[in-house]
Amino acid sequence: MTDDRRTFLKGIGMMSALAAGCATPSRGPRRGGSTMQLDDMHMRLAGYVERGEIPGYVALVARGDEVQVDAMGKTARGGAVPVRRETIFRVASMTKPVTAAATMILVDDGKLQLDDAVARWLPELANRRVLRSLGAQLDDTVPAARAITVRDLLTFTLGFGIVFAPPGTYPIQRATDEAKLGQGIPAPSSIVAPDEWMKRFGALPLIHQPGARWMYNTGCDVLGVLIARVAGKSFEAFLAERLFVPLGMVDTAFHVPPDKRDRFTVSYVVNPATGAMSEYDPIDGQWATPPAFPSGAGGLVSTVDDFLAFGELLLGRRGHVLSASSIAALMRDQLTPAQKAASNDFPGFFEAHGWGFGGMVVTGADDSGSPGTYGWDGGLGTSFRVDPQRQVVTILLTQRAWTSPVAPAVCRDFWATTRAATRP
Repeated sequence: MTDDRRTFLKGIGMMSALAAGCATPSRGPRRGGSTMQLDDMHMRLAGYVERGEIPGYVALVARGDEVQVDAMGKTARGGAVPVRRETIFRVASMTKPVTAAATMILVDDGKLQLDDAVARWLPELANRRVLRSLGAQLDDTVPAARAITVRDLLTFTLGFGIVFAPPGTYPIQRATDEAKLGQGIPAPSSIVAPDEWMKRFGALPLIHQPGARWMYNTGCDVLGVLIARVAGKSFEAFLAERLFVPLGMVDTAFHVPPDKRDRFTVSYVVNPATGAMSEYDPIDGQWATPPAFPSGAGGLVSTVDDFLAFGELLLGRRGHVLSASSIAALMRDQLTPAQKAASNDFPGFFEAHGWGFGGMVVTGADDSGSPGTYGWDGGLGTSFRVDPQRQVVTILLTQRAWTSPVAPAVCRDFWATTRAATRP
């Protein structure tokens, strides 16, 4: 038996391995037998490793009390260290739902209200100006019709976000890049500290009126700064104290300390034109030290078991970190039809999806989950879904970056096979 096949049988817990308790996770009760047949999932995902399309992966599927994990490949191309259940990955934009949950903790605490104007804590965002058009010069603006609220940040309707056009197409893109606001592929070593970040962001006009439409990404970076100022402590300290420690998320952080780097992965990017894969970040690279700016939009590293704990929180199965009403709000589509109609960054996306707080919500036909499913993906190669209707959590962690906003084939195969395996 090969090492990879042995890892599969041990991790995914098929047949007698799960019944004997060999593959049960370290936390929580689990049933003794397998009701999810994930052979097809393994065969599909293993093919990507065998063909060299991804160096390795960890996949987790949890339904009720049953958890199965499949791990295969290496932490680096050509390396000798196998990917295991406890391997640490850069989860990139899977950080966003975590940041939104942290915000809702402050709402539960009574320190924030969803319709509060954020300028109380972020004076840099007071008296905003708005570009007359996307292509306008930075001084060609009109006054904002209203203030930016906490809800705007959570729903990504603050009026600012990533512009999905070739770099430098518009003046606002060039200004954002010059300010080094980190509104692209996660690069923690290149972003300035929170107060300076807010100063630079506040010097730019908004792209759209607050509340007018959805724009990706920036809202969660602003939320990280807001949380720190409201809580009176650093964003990373608040997350650790109020989320990670209570949930047992022992490996989730904004950097990987030396004693954990033997479980960390190398990150890779792919040239969309040629398909050539190259190293983006080594094990001792940008995530080896605490960043100046802990990005609420894309800065975390984590493991499948840590994100399972977060998923179980959202299903009401773990801890008392968030109120039931806050969880429901987090996972409910919060966008109006008008906001969706005005948002054309991901063509076709809002035909079957909405946006909750910090993550997408399935509203129509979608392989990644039933209507009401909540979650998001990480552009460096990860995906996370919580399906309340079926009580299912699915997590896929790889170290190969996406090449476009369209999910890569490995994600689509993962979603399709796990959904088939977890039908009632």
